[in-house]
Amino acid sequence: MSSVSKIVFIFLSVCLVAVGTLSASSLAARAFFVFGDSLVDNGNNNYLATTARADSPPYGIDYPTHRPTGRFSNGLNIPDIISEHLGAEATLPYLSPDLRGQRLLVGANFASAGIGILNDTGIQFINIIRISRQMQYFEQYQQRVSALIGQAQMRRLVNRALVLITLGGNDFVNNYYLVPFSARSRQFSLPDFVRYVISEYKKILARLYELGARQVLVTGTGPLGCVPSELAQRSRDGNCDPELQRAGDLFNPQLVQILNQLNSQFGSTVFLGANTRRAHMDFISYPQRYGFITSKVACCGQGPYNGIGLCTVASNLCPNRDLYAFWDAFHPTQKANRIIVSQFMTGSNEYMTPMNVTSLLAMNDST
Repeated sequence: MSSVSKIVFIFLSVCLVAVGTLSASSLAARAFFVFGDSLVDNGNNNYLATTARADSPPYGIDYPTHRPTGRFSNGLNIPDIISEHLGAEATLPYLSPDLRGQRLLVGANFASAGIGILNDTGIQFINIIRISRQMQYFEQYQQRVSALIGQAQMRRLVNRALVLITLGGNDFVNNYYLVPFSARSRQFSLPDFVRYVISEYKKILARLYELGARQVLVTGTGPLGCVPSELAQRSRDGNCDPELQRAGDLFNPQLVQILNQLNSQFGSTVFLGANTRRAHMDFISYPQRYGFITSKVACCGQGPYNGIGLCTVASNLCPNRDLYAFWDAFHPTQKANRIIVSQFMTGSNEYMTPMNVTSLLAMNDST
């Protein structure tokens, strides 16, 4: 064998060993995929020309780097904390140039602040990654991973992964109720609008299944009428807005219904429903029990309840974020996110349907 042939042979052998190592890693770890809106976006919108961004201080003030990352939080958001429970590093935004090679096997976050179930939700933010585009990126991701570890191993990685999808809130606060006499409110009564949104969501979830998702955590809407933004705009006495609360009352039970229908259709427990509203209401109703001094006033903001406008360097900023349930006008603090995720992982049937995440993963790992 010539010296050139030997070099080529050694190079190819090293490449094969590297591919084998990647394959072993994909089998050992559980990937995590995230779809949805600002509650779970961890930086995709940083790469877009949009106003729906969290890339400036004081966002990220309690993140390990103490710098803004694109998360709509003072620190960690819900996907970060789920990753901790999985014993994995946090997933990168899909648009991050660092998401390549071995890091692809951890999973990816496709979420984008401002989006909803409907394509006309969040149109004021202009350039955001709508859910149909997030699905297209998921397909693209699978092609990239197939090139890395092969089609069969990629399929196993996706099937074993945990998937989180968080949608629905923006379809109300940034669409139906965005302005008085909005286009959707003139087109639909609230019950009819909810039925329409739910029917569209069912198609999205079925598409996730088609793309290989087999362990999917679907969060319901939180208490939409209780966030500082809505208190500032709609509440005269500090109580949650009943109209927005009614929207959640209609949406969440119908979401559970379609999850049950899809699980029956697919013949297994694929979709878990999280009663996010109940998890929020625990600390909204009884903030002191959870170490908060308030569940009405945001830590960062201005105006009534710090619920007007954006959180910026010019905003009021609380000195201790752990004493506040809400970070900004819409989003929970890192501490509140930990409370919410704990219910996802180990909560009873009051919080999780038909079981919690820990039980689902254990059940599937044993089969």
